[in-house]
Amino acid sequence: MEAKALVEITRPHNCILAGVVGLLGAIVAAGHFPDPTKALLVFLVVTLGCAAGNTINDYFDYEIDRINRPDRPLPRGAMSRRAAFWYSMVLFALGLAFASLISIYALIFAAVAYLMMFLYAWKLKPLPFVGNVVVAGLTAATPLYGAIAVGKIGLAGHLALCAFLVNVAREVIKDIEDVEGDLAKGAKTLPIVIGKKKSAYIGALFAFLTVIASFLPVKAGVGVSYIAMVPVDALILYSAYLILRSQDREAAHLSQKLLKISIFLAVVAFMIASLVR
Repeated sequence: MEAKALVEITRPHNCILAGVVGLLGAIVAAGHFPDPTKALLVFLVVTLGCAAGNTINDYFDYEIDRINRPDRPLPRGAMSRRAAFWYSMVLFALGLAFASLISIYALIFAAVAYLMMFLYAWKLKPLPFVGNVVVAGLTAATPLYGAIAVGKIGLAGHLALCAFLVNVAREVIKDIEDVEGDLAKGAKTLPIVIGKKKSAYIGALFAFLTVIASFLPVKAGVGVSYIAMVPVDALILYSAYLILRSQDREAAHLSQKLLKISIFLAVVAFMIASLVR
């Protein structure tokens, strides 16, 4: 086994980003930076959960990744599937251990989220639209986890709604990108069941709904500081335009990548609005 595969299979850049989003969720909810120890624990619980989720996902997606992503550790033989399974279990256990140091509510929330990660990778991912909704819900849970850790929801509730909507859009578009491998595996994703064009309309619809929902904090009294969200909304709309214009693999890849970037930028915009509210 290649030592670097232990890091690579977790997709560390995604996990670190998720950890930062969890931490920013705590800041958005509280309106200030939380206690440093609690902030570190939130970061670790989210990061480890993401790492475990990515690892167990690769375990179950071995056959499909041989087609779509042959350069990943398992398809290229850098790590055995058995090792990947137990490695993910260790990461899940460490995350729960850190969650128990925050509060009982943080532990329960983390345990439910971790269970859904496992069920998604095992059974729910290939189901038309169901898998998309589940993974979007897990992404929305990231800033909410930070809010639960500090014991206050605040603007994190609005942020979670936007994160959910934009991630439904991204997951549908990502399925358009992965149609070839999904067909080979026999998966029944939305683009396979109803076609790429109709799926593109659904993805774009959820992108538009995200932009609409992004204005809810203004109604809540955030004020002009929320102007930071305007370029994020523009990026989301451009992503919708790209997938409506073309449903080929390259266009879908760019569209879903831009939506992924917009998620992090939206968190930053919410944080700015929360701190200067």
